Formats: sequence, C-alpha cells, structure tokens
Amino acid sequence: MAETGDLKGPDLAAGIPAADLAEGGVVLGHVDGEAVLVARRGTQLLAVAATCTHYGGPLADGLLDDDTVRCPWHHACFSLRTGEALAAPALKPLACWEVEQRGTRIVVTGRSPVRTTARAPVQAGLASVVIVGGGAAGHAAAEMLRREGYAGALTLLSADPAAPYDRPNLSKDYLAGTAPEDWIPLRPAEFFQQQRIDLVTGVRVTRIDVARRCVETTAGRTHPFDALLLATGSEPVRLTIPGADLPHVHHLRTLADSRALITALGGAQRAVVVGASFIGLEVAASLRARNLQVSVVGREARPLERVLGPQLGDFIRSVHEQHGVIFHLGQSPRAIEAGAVVLESGRVLPADVVVVGIGVRPAVALAQEAGLAVDGGVLVDPYLQTRIPGIYAAGDIARWPDPHSGRSIRVEHWVVAQRHGQLAARNMLRRREPCTLVPFFWSQHYDVTIAYVGHAETWDRIVVDGSLQARDATVTFLGGDRTLAVATVGRDLVSLRAQVMLEGQHALAS
Repeated sequence: MAETGDLKGPDLAAGIPAADLAEGGVVLGHVDGEAVLVARRGTQLLAVAATCTHYGGPLADGLLDDDTVRCPWHHACFSLRTGEALAAPALKPLACWEVEQRGTRIVVTGRSPVRTTARAPVQAGLASVVIVGGGAAGHAAAEMLRREGYAGALTLLSADPAAPYDRPNLSKDYLAGTAPEDWIPLRPAEFFQQQRIDLVTGVRVTRIDVARRCVETTAGRTHPFDALLLATGSEPVRLTIPGADLPHVHHLRTLADSRALITALGGAQRAVVVGASFIGLEVAASLRARNLQVSVVGREARPLERVLGPQLGDFIRSVHEQHGVIFHLGQSPRAIEAGAVVLESGRVLPADVVVVGIGVRPAVALAQEAGLAVDGGVLVDPYLQTRIPGIYAAGDIARWPDPHSGRSIRVEHWVVAQRHGQLAARNMLRRREPCTLVPFFWSQHYDVTIAYVGHAETWDRIVVDGSLQARDATVTFLGGDRTLAVATVGRDLVSLRAQVMLEGQHALAS
C-alpha cells in the first residue's frame, strides 16, 4: 500500500465534481490509502488501481485506448472494465473499484469483487499440453492456458533449475544490487500447484517423437502431448579464443549466471565487458553502479548502431562515458589471461572480471531434429503453429510472418516472447488469433531508458525530433514514407501512441 504522503489527487471516496471527468478522460486520486484511476467511457464510469502490476508504473501517465489503459514504462495493457492484464509484461490483474455518480459528484464507494471474465472449463480436444522451456514464452503460455479455461493436464519442462523468473532484471537492477532477490521470481512456488501446472525444472528435452506425440527428457521420462509449445529460447554465443574458459570469464543468461557474477564481483575492481550489445552495455552500467572500473570492447564503430542507428548509438556511448566507462571499439579480444584481456591490437586491459555479451543464437536443434522447418528460427504460420499440426513455437526461436513488413521476422525481446506465449496458448484452444503484435523492448542505462516499438532491420532514413542530449527525443525509422519503428527517450506517452499507430497499420495489413 502506498504511503499517504505519496498519494496524488483528490480523495475519491469524498468524490469529485462530475464536470472534472469528461468523456474519454481520466482522474487520478486515492481511496483508503491506495492510488485509484477513474475513467469515463460513454455513460459508464470505471475505476481501477492506478499502479501497474509489473514494475509499479504510474498508469495515470499512460495511454487510454478504447476500454484499456497501457502502462507508460513497459507497455503492459489492462482492461478498465475488469482489471485483467490483457497483454504482458504484466501478468496480474488490477484491483477494481465501485464508482457511481451521485448528483453532480462522482464517488468511489469501495473495492469491487474480481471482475475477470469467467471462462468455462475447456478441453478443445486436448487431454495434455506440454511446454518446453520455462522462460518468458513458456511461462506466459502456461498461465494463459489456465486463464482461458483449459482444464486438462499441463506440463512445463524447463532446463533451468530455477522456477520462472524476471530475466530482464538480471542485467539491470538485480546485477546493480538495487533489486532484492524476492523481486526475481515471476510467481511464488505455490502458484504452480494452485494452477495445476506440473512445473519440472532442471530437465532437458532430448527428443520430440512426432509420430507418438510425446517428448523424452534427460530424467528418463516420456511426456505425451496433444499440443506442444516449443519455447526453448536462445543460447549465448561463446568466445573461442585462448582463455575464454577461465573461471573469471562470465556470460549472463540465467539467474545462476547472474548470481555467479555477483559473487565474483566481491573484491573485484576492474571489469572488461566484451561486446557492446544491449546486454553488454546494461552489464557495464550495473558494474559502474558497484563502483568497478569498466572497459567495453566491441567490433563495431559505435555501440548499438545496427539496431538503433548512429544518433542513438553515439548518445548511448556518451551516456556511458559520462559515467566513466572506457570504450575500445573496432577491436576484438585476442586472448584472455588471468587478470587481463589482450586485444588484437596488442593492448592489454587489466580485468579482475570479464563478462562476454556478444549475442545469442536461437536454440533450434530440438526442433530441427524433429523435422520442423527451420530457417534462422522455427518457421510458424500467423497462429504460431509449425508445419506439424498441434506443435507451436514462440519467443526467441519463432520466425513468424509479420503483416507490417510482409516478411517473416524473428525477435529476441522479453515482451514479444511473453505475448507469443499468450497467443500460442489461445490458439491451442482454437481461438484462431493471428500474430499482429508490434514488437516492444526497453533498455536501461543508468537513469536513461530507451523504449523501442516496431521492427526495423534496415531503414532508408532516421528522423530525430527533440534533443537526445537533453534526454527528450523521438527517433523515427522510416522505409520510404512508412514508419517502421520508433525509439523514444523521456517520451513514454509518445512511445505508447506510436505502438497503437503501428498496431493499426498491422491490422490493416493482416
């Protein structure tokens, strides 16, 4: 519960003038010490909790779109009528409140019962669903199957020894030491029991028997399925230079990786990050938060240029340099030694800790061995189904037909993976909803967050509105006259509006 001193706006239990809430408008206030949002939709008044259930974003600063509200921080979407979390990254619903107009005043009278739409138990011809992968896509799919009323057997097989957790935090606040351990699990352990999700951790699937409709695991068990979701994610690219396997060399993909790195930082003073990628630079920021000296080595001329273009690349570099990071660009490591990284130029960089962040590859071997179509990812149709009926793929491994670009694309973003998992779950239950999502990701560098919507593998030109150095800018990536993607700094509402605009274009194209 928020502290009273932190609450903004009027006491909604005492009421507000009805004239203060126009059609399509919203008022932020509080009731019994909790922040509440009141909206008017036609003749109906709606009230929900004003704090996003993902990271606590202020929904009053977000975007109202039809009967939904979208979080300004990470673009979670909620129903104003039911509070339901309609789109990841939020998984938990908002509390709802009773609200009515009494004469010339609007009054919130108290909490309402949970309004989430009741789903009758369904089987959709499925006695058993198996999900391979306990990351963003797999976990979101398991939750959505139960939310949609699926009542059959549901097994979630994860190679990770930990229950599903908040992977984006591993390179950000958790690594920086500002996020406590209890922030990391996505759900408490009892949640999976309550939802009758058979979560099996620390086990790998070794084979998919398509003919017998079952998967085999390293634990020696066979799990039959009527529907199967492959959500095996990505694996980090490894260095192949001398010393790459020394104990002070780390990769960051799993919770175990992050914990091992945090342990290694004890007593360390100097770090070298190999790779000027998103993960590499987020790690650099987190290590600077722990007062380590940090050098970043990267092959590119400027960081992140391939994804964000030269303007944002130069800006991100300047932000890191302002915080003391030293860049060695246009360079690759030749060898790693105890206490040092040797560059191809011969320069030696002292290093108590080395973190490698040079990219990831989709984990498609299992799919390939099962005879699924693979081309830089597992090929799926608009419903995320592979060429074998009943077998779906989602998240980092899925290459799906994008209605906006007219091409098949594969995207390695957390929110995309979660929404893929939710969509695949609904389509297993015969909802037949095509994938028209607009990719979104965010990247955090100290007190600077970049929000990116859309997908632009190439572009004709980039238009910058505002000032990146003032941390108030919109960067638009154009192909001809068409907007392909929009990145913002300090303009959360602009980012949300851009996503809605791109979603409209996707709908027209599909």
